[in-house]
Formats: sequence, structure tokens, C-alpha cells
Amino acid sequence: MDDTTRHWLSLARRFAEDELMPHEVTAELDQGRLPNDVSKQHAQRARELGFSAMDVPKTHGGLALRQVDQVAVWEQLGRVTNALCWCFSEPHQWMFEACTPAQLERWVLPLMHGQRKECYAITEEASGSDVVVETTATRVEGGYRLDGVKWYVTSFNHADYLFVQARLVDGPHAGEDALLFVDADSDGIEVLRTPPFSHTFDHHHPELRFNGVFVPADQMLGEEGGGMAWSHAWFRRERLMIAARNCGAAARLIGEATAFAQQREVGGETLMDKQLVQAMLADSVSELWAARLMTYETAAAHDRGEDLKALHTRCSVAKLYASEAAGRIADRAQQIFGGRGYMRENCAERFVRELRVDRIWEGASEVQRLIIARQLAKRGLDEM
Repeated sequence: MDDTTRHWLSLARRFAEDELMPHEVTAELDQGRLPNDVSKQHAQRARELGFSAMDVPKTHGGLALRQVDQVAVWEQLGRVTNALCWCFSEPHQWMFEACTPAQLERWVLPLMHGQRKECYAITEEASGSDVVVETTATRVEGGYRLDGVKWYVTSFNHADYLFVQARLVDGPHAGEDALLFVDADSDGIEVLRTPPFSHTFDHHHPELRFNGVFVPADQMLGEEGGGMAWSHAWFRRERLMIAARNCGAAARLIGEATAFAQQREVGGETLMDKQLVQAMLADSVSELWAARLMTYETAAAHDRGEDLKALHTRCSVAKLYASEAAGRIADRAQQIFGGRGYMRENCAERFVRELRVDRIWEGASEVQRLIIARQLAKRGLDEM
């Protein structure tokens, strides 16, 4: 890390530890919610610190931070449980490549200023290791008609618009995908159900039905048939930032488990004196070290402008390793805490539940392994 990266890391760590972490237990015991004034304060402070402008080009008033700097921020925000770090929206570089100037002004730049909130309607019931898009976009006068069902529309309860991926029914790109902006209050959007999940977040993941929802033609991102490319860009970034957040979670778990082991006495010795506990912590440190090196190097490769397919593979490697390592570290930390680690007021208990999904969403571990192996077969190790 250079001084710039260390600056952003320090800024994000102070925000996480001083302003977010003190509210974790309150959120945990109230279905993830915080008082409105506290939530607004967190969002405002995050914007003041520049987190919502990190990936925005300077020509649009953003900071255009390097990927290593953004990874440093999200690593530290990953130290926080209960999704309290999701207090701000963040436009991404790919949006400025996909969107028209009018779309940027209406949909994207307001995210940076806290004036709008987005969510993504990508996944469907049949989705898994195969990409399945059965939601359809049919050409009608002035635009498209959306029909279908989306699952796991994260943060829909806070959003005022959605990115919706749909399959084109007609026209020269029939059968290909499109990505569209859709207002959350559009006629024909129906919440089928909001299933409860293991984690205690105030960001829900409902299932939505689109019943003939009209979307004007100027709300399509890019050209017809180009939706999957933009979804891939979003997945690539999110996989890297998941890896970063997992590194932050792992570091906090190791720190808190170590502090507890140093003061907890059993049989006249501290837990830290027990070799089996030492082994668990040593393994955790080694895995975190590897995950951090992997994640930061992947970010640096983005900053160097290396081959896009290689970057896609490296993001898969980083997400796969960091998410699985964090899961193991959380399990060890909970074991070191013993009965205390089974209490919801303990961060290890919360992380055991919260980190589990990182091996599933934005491409399960098995999908990441397929991506890595296929690139190995196609390109060879040196080109990965």
C-alpha cells in the first residue's frame, strides 16, 4: 500500500469502528433497523467521506479512485455486521460506459448525492450455475413490456428504481438480454413475498412479479442485446469487493478472538496458551494473509489495465478463496469464544450467519471454480 491507499483505509476504518459498529447490537435486536436519524447520519457521513463518489469519473464530479483504494475502503467496511455499511449508494464505472448523458443525470449521478437508491433484479427461480433469464422484454409502441418473476431483489424495500435484466422477445436481437432502468413504483410490479433470511439486515430480498410493466425505450442501458456484458461488469466488480469485505470481516474476527483468548483463563492458563487455540488462530492469520494479497493484487491488476478476461478470472479466484477462508475463520472464532460465540451480541455469531451467503451470491463457489477451470483450459496458467 502507498500513502493514498493507507489514507483511505484509515478513513474507512474509523468510520466503521466509531460510527457503525456501536449500533450493531441495536440493529441485530430490531430486525436490522436503526432509528431514522441514525441511519440518515450514517448515509450523510459516508457521502461526506467520499465513499459514494469513489468509482465516479472526475468529469462527473467523482473521485475516480484506483481499485486498490476502493478495495481498502470496502475491506474496512467489511468489519461491520448487519449490513450497516450499506448506508450509501455507489455509482460504478461501468454505468458511465453504458449510459447516455440523460440516463446518467436521471438515474446514476443522483446515487452519488444520496438522492436516489437502486437495486438489481437479475436472479430468477431457475438461476444457478447456469444463467437463466426468463423475464421477457417485448417491443411495444414507445418502449418495452416486461413480464416475469425475479428472486432475491436485494434492497428493494429501500430502492426507488431497479436495474432489470430481461430477454428480448422480438426484433433483431431476439433471444439476447437487455438491461433496463425501471421505476420501483411502476404499474404492474407486484411483491409476491419477502422471505426471511439467516442474517439480520434491514435490506430485504423479495420476489417480484412484473406484470406487463411498461418501460420507455430510453430507459435501456446501451444497445439491445448488450445487457449481459453490463451484468458481467457488475459481477466482476462485486466479486472483488465481496473478497475485500471478507478480508475485513476475517481481520475483525481474528482480532476479537485473540483478545478474548488472551484474557480468558482455563485451568490456570489463558486460552492463548493452549496449542489447539494457537493453531486455530495461526491458520486464520495465514488464510487472511493469502486472501488479502490475492484481493489487493487483483485490484492492482485492474489499475494496470490488464486483460479483461484475466481480470474476470482473478476476481473469481479472490472471491472464492476469501469467502471460503472467512467462513472458516468465523467458525474458528466462534469456537474460541465458546458459549459466548453463540450469543447474537457477539460478532462471531453474526458473522457465521452473514458470511455464509458470500459463498452463494454473485456466483456460488462452485460457479467460481467452473470459471477458473474453464479459463485454465482455454488460456493456460500463465495467461490467467
